[in-house]
Amino acid sequence: METSGHAEKRTRLSAVLDALAEDRFPDLVRLDAPRAELTDILRVHTPDYARLILEGEPTEGWHQLDADTALSPGSAEAALRVAGASIAAVDGVMTGQFRRAFCAVRPPGHHARPANAMGFCLFNGIAIAAKRAMQVHGLIRVAIIDFDVHHGNGTQEMLMDEPGMLYASIHQAPLYPGTGLADERGMRGRIVNVPLPAGTGSAQWRQAFEERISPAIEAFSPELILISAGFDGHHDDPLAGFELAAADFSWITTTLVHLADKSANGRVVSVLEGGYDLTALGQCSVAHVQALSGQRPPEGKYDAAI
Repeated sequence: METSGHAEKRTRLSAVLDALAEDRFPDLVRLDAPRAELTDILRVHTPDYARLILEGEPTEGWHQLDADTALSPGSAEAALRVAGASIAAVDGVMTGQFRRAFCAVRPPGHHARPANAMGFCLFNGIAIAAKRAMQVHGLIRVAIIDFDVHHGNGTQEMLMDEPGMLYASIHQAPLYPGTGLADERGMRGRIVNVPLPAGTGSAQWRQAFEERISPAIEAFSPELILISAGFDGHHDDPLAGFELAAADFSWITTTLVHLADKSANGRVVSVLEGGYDLTALGQCSVAHVQALSGQRPPEGKYDAAI
């Protein structure tokens, strides 16, 4: 998806890749994102919707799907590779190829619903990854932690009543998409939403995470932690009103790695979601990957960027 003046633009990915350049992170295993297979897309999306995305892009210009989301030439390829990166990362950590992974991809995915594009999102990569982990690798407990400043309504909708799934989100409210209230718990009580007001800064954000989300993760004891890594809570981001800094994303990532060490053999897969100030996006991506890489796995296996 690429429209003139749109916040979700190709320079977002360039900013991340430039910030994670090889001279700064020489030990990262760098892999190209493969295309997802249709069978994986259909784990969370309807056949008609998958067909719309894969066959509906225009040859020029763009085709509007909702007020914020459009198809343009190359959108189907990008969407397939978002999902494919998430799948490859899960496969990699589950087979021991690497222990943790960050998927530097666009467009984001966590607003995408089973049959609808929404909020810049086409295919929901993190939900596809979660289903892959359970249905292919046989995991019983998977946790998705979403710290994008916008609530991941699509992910919650897809997985809220899925056995063996925990979804936890810390986000600004009121704000788009208008979901993520604290009383949205799901039939099994495994939805943990922590809505916070505009102006929330580091201390309040960290305290809320420590009090509401960390204990839920520890009690759930996941075998894999998946992260919807949105950096639009940064104080320079134009689309929201949190007052966070790159250090806060380092802190939350380190916290999640430590929780993964307790029950998941350190396994963490992170997928890029939002972040629309390019300088802040690069800085936060560096902080996030540094924290993911803080504890090297044994036997010379390194973390991966896909």
